[in-house]
Amino acid sequence: MKNAKISASILIMLLLTSCTNMQVEDGKHGQVGSITGAIGGALVGQAIGRSTEATLIGAAVGTMLGYMIGNEMDKYDRARLNRALEYTPSGEPAAWTNPDTGNSYEVIPKPAWKDPEEEKVCREAEIIATIDGRTERTYTTACRDASGRWVLQN
Repeated sequence: MKNAKISASILIMLLLTSCTNMQVEDGKHGQVGSITGAIGGALVGQAIGRSTEATLIGAAVGTMLGYMIGNEMDKYDRARLNRALEYTPSGEPAAWTNPDTGNSYEVIPKPAWKDPEEEKVCREAEIIATIDGRTERTYTTACRDASGRWVLQN
């Protein structure tokens, strides 16, 4: 019974995160990050600790980390990321430092391709972010929305 409750909870959380690749309203990136972080943390906690306590601790830690990362990229950074995806040749880096936060980013886009299912133009990219002196590297996909802006998918 206990495992069924945990499995049901995880399934509900995964269903909720299926909405996280939508365009996020300004000021809400931390909230989306905290939801995604909580789910990821809960899954990691359950996989490592195999107990309710480990799941809860993982969810709490994931919530905090997801909020911090989601909140760090402000409007200026999102505009620069959009510009990099739009104009930077494949394999070439585009880098900037946010004058307000001091955070720095480097984006290396790959060639654009058309998503056959959704008929969208997409582009994968490597993003290297240095936030508060810590460097993180991530790989993501961005697709054009109806207005032509690049929207991160994962």
